[in-house]
Amino acid sequence: MDPIKTGSFIKELRKNKGWTQEQMAEAFRVSRRTVSRWETGSNLPELDLLMEMADFFNVDLRELLDGERRAKKMEKELEETVLKVADYSSEEKRKWTRRMHFLFLAGFLAAVLHTVLIFTGHEDGALGSCCLGFACGILLVGVMMTGRYSAQIRAFKQRLLQRKNAGKPPIG
Repeated sequence: MDPIKTGSFIKELRKNKGWTQEQMAEAFRVSRRTVSRWETGSNLPELDLLMEMADFFNVDLRELLDGERRAKKMEKELEETVLKVADYSSEEKRKWTRRMHFLFLAGFLAAVLHTVLIFTGHEDGALGSCCLGFACGILLVGVMMTGRYSAQIRAFKQRLLQRKNAGKPPIG
């Protein structure tokens, strides 16, 4: 608890009411000098007076002790949380995009290799079949993962992984 911050908040609340220090002193049965000491942070009100002030100024006791309204603090905390989530989301998207690019490159190379095998007359062998299958598989995965249903496919995958790991004890 910061007495100076609390005192400034008490002063702000008093001024918002349009009261002078004398009026506040009278309302809380203390001297004007006591109110001045509260507002400068050199002295703080007793707990019973703090509770009375919180009721009178319609603020939470924690707000009065912290020296600021919770809503402002919560807005700042919420903004920080949203920024962290956005950073995490963009990092995950970047990783996913990098993986997809790698897979597309591998599929493209398999298609090129298969084309070379066609021109050399070896496309019927195991290597030709493997290249063709891999290239077609990657093409299919690419269409599915970049289409409008990709989020649903990823969600389904996550549900499957959670079911699979449900019976296993946690690692660590």
